[in-house]
Amino acid sequence: MKYLLAMHMNPDVWAGLSDQDKDEVMTGHGEFIRRIRESGEMISTQALGGPAESAVVRVAGGVPAVTDGPFAESKEFLAGFYLVECASRERACEVAAMIPDAKIEGLGIEVRPVVFFADAEAESEFAG
Repeated sequence: MKYLLAMHMNPDVWAGLSDQDKDEVMTGHGEFIRRIRESGEMISTQALGGPAESAVVRVAGGVPAVTDGPFAESKEFLAGFYLVECASRERACEVAAMIPDAKIEGLGIEVRPVVFFADAEAESEFAG
């Protein structure tokens, strides 16, 4: 089963960390990626730009309207994700606990099952 491990960022929490703690989180991602590649559970990962760089598109009456900023006003925002293939929800939670951000008080990793998957190479896959 595929799982999205969503990393949420709180800028106030991040700003309160020492440079050493920030470096440990950032370098820890390299080690985490190595470990889940070796286990065969890694599918992909992406880091996302901040909310100030985002836009929301809504279509009303066939006309798109673009608004600068995040979809929802919130202190926390989606900073990135890992897409993994794990044998169970329990294993996906174990993998999520290995992500360095999970050790930082005020941050966390959301574990969500993927119920539909398609990419440029693979056929659509429905999970159920």
